[in-house]
Amino acid sequence: MFEDLLRAWDGEHAVIRFDRESGAWLFVCIDSTARGPAGGGTRLRVYPTPADGLADGMRLSHAMTQKMAAADMPRGGGKAVLAVPELPTGDARRRLLLRYGELVASLGGSYRTAGDMNISPADLDVVAEVCPWVYGTTGAGGNSGRGTARGVLHGIRAGLEHVFGSPDLAGRSVLVQGVGAVGYDLTRMLAADGARVLVSDVDPELAASVAAEVGGSVVPPGEAIAAECDVFSPGAVGGILDSESIPRLRCRIVAGSANNQLAAPEDAERLHAAGILYAPDFVVNAGGVLQLLGLEELDWDEAELERRLAGIGDTLRRLYRDAERDGGTPAAAAERLVADRLQQPAAAPGPGLLARPRI
Repeated sequence: MFEDLLRAWDGEHAVIRFDRESGAWLFVCIDSTARGPAGGGTRLRVYPTPADGLADGMRLSHAMTQKMAAADMPRGGGKAVLAVPELPTGDARRRLLLRYGELVASLGGSYRTAGDMNISPADLDVVAEVCPWVYGTTGAGGNSGRGTARGVLHGIRAGLEHVFGSPDLAGRSVLVQGVGAVGYDLTRMLAADGARVLVSDVDPELAASVAAEVGGSVVPPGEAIAAECDVFSPGAVGGILDSESIPRLRCRIVAGSANNQLAAPEDAERLHAAGILYAPDFVVNAGGVLQLLGLEELDWDEAELERRLAGIGDTLRRLYRDAERDGGTPAAAAERLVADRLQQPAAAPGPGLLARPRI
């Protein structure tokens, strides 16, 4: 079932376990430890097949390698996927999380986890009962969504400055696709800065509620790609930008929190040819990584965190300049930045970075 995926993958290793009680497949994919222990969140999701879950974990783990390197953090890239037949609740959910925590603990710190899709800080509290390598619990760095949203906001401003000459959001239209933890925070920040917010989500009641709160408008999910706006900010599942969707876009900038937004590498060229500025996802959505590692291990205070989050915008400005100079795309410039960083030693780790016993 998994052989072809494993043969084609150039990551370091994958741990695969079947959880008989829940019927879930547990995948821990460690893409790279070149810059330090692998870090990345845990995704809980129903997939068409277990192999789809493993493939997702592999893609996401590589994106985490890119994200850590682009943010110049002393970490490699990893990701965990819990591919379940249905989303567990109650005591069944707790038991699954405990068994998953024991799996991560058995890896001895080579993989360190946090939250991702359908995993909350309260869920991570359960994992942390049996595993010391957990970030983003309710009593520590907290929900990384706020850092991710703040970083995306800085990224949107950088895009506006490059395209329109000013980072000012007042009067600019931004469509936020997916208003979960990150998207919700982002809509509030955008509205506070004067943007005209368009809200799209597969949950119509949630979309209506968020739009009402921020004074925005609802766009049905099926119409989000083709909605006219200055900025399209994808924040749900990946792979939505492809040869069919890109010609339908009616925006000038794509900058969002979703991972792996491009269905294929050549889609960066398609966006460029369409005159759309693309903020490489692993650069613009790195704020959650900065938040958790910065606050929990690197002794940052909130002022330092904000300074580092603003640096996401500065990195994107550099990539946009490099792309224009070289006649290429921001995605290609970002790939070069990552390649350079992976050849360099990571910054010296702060206190507790290599060991943080909790249990």
